[in-house]
Amino acid sequence: MTRKSSTEPASSEADNFRNESKSETVRTTSQELEKILYQIIPVLDHGFIRVMDYMGTDSSIVQAARVSYGVGTKKAQEDRSLINYLMRHHHSTPFEMCEIKLHVKLPIFVARQWIRHRTASVNEYSSRYSILNNEFYMPEAEQLRTQSKTNKQGKSDEQLSKSCVEEILCILEKSNSEAHEKYSHLLQDLSLARELARTILPVSIYTEMYWKIDLHNLMHFLKLRADPHAQYEIRRYAFEILNILKKWTPFTYEAFMNYRHESVSLPKKSINVIRRMLKGEKINPEKNGLSKGEWQELATTFDIGG
Repeated sequence: MTRKSSTEPASSEADNFRNESKSETVRTTSQELEKILYQIIPVLDHGFIRVMDYMGTDSSIVQAARVSYGVGTKKAQEDRSLINYLMRHHHSTPFEMCEIKLHVKLPIFVARQWIRHRTASVNEYSSRYSILNNEFYMPEAEQLRTQSKTNKQGKSDEQLSKSCVEEILCILEKSNSEAHEKYSHLLQDLSLARELARTILPVSIYTEMYWKIDLHNLMHFLKLRADPHAQYEIRRYAFEILNILKKWTPFTYEAFMNYRHESVSLPKKSINVIRRMLKGEKINPEKNGLSKGEWQELATTFDIGG
């Protein structure tokens, strides 16, 4: 995979793709997605997402779902209803008929979270073969918080003092700058191999990758990474992909938001508690058959007091 030089803007590269790729096709296409094909969508300070290619649309999903009894695509409203049914009942294979390929530029620590989704094809920029640019992620001041006391892998809502924020940003900027200077020194002055020189660089440095995934697994990615519990940085990318999904397969996007992204899944015990409450029974928060965590989740979801 090629990488733009530090002096060539990514937008120019994207324009080249658009200018070189004009061709006629008889396959089903998304007019809204075609408008942004190859275009840079900025994310964070130096990152971006862009759609490189895709296969299928909403009509491909309904066509695949109906092939079992030999009926072709029907009216749009019927297509929407069928997609809602498929989403509601967790029928996955029709959504696997659609695929999308994204070019993503992101900090390495975000890429390590991203790559845990093993249902995609990935080709990452090689720092054994090429030299990494002097581009590091610097968090926004308002995102600097203390460690959460209840969530071991996340930050709290507690704001840091202005002096702490200034010191943290200064430390990060200085550390990143020094790391890249030493990286360049190892490469240029000491002739160290690129595969070892890169070990001095922090995980805040940017990398790039091509990421190809089918629609079913893309929605699973979005369900987890656009969730409020996901880390802020990867959520920013997930939100942009949600916008891409809306342009690409609007009926599927609508069904996903309704039945998956903005929905909840309840265990049998919690459902029984809700049934008892609907019958007028007063539920004791301490003795209801649920664990403390299960009750808190249920109470928060349905705004249950007491």
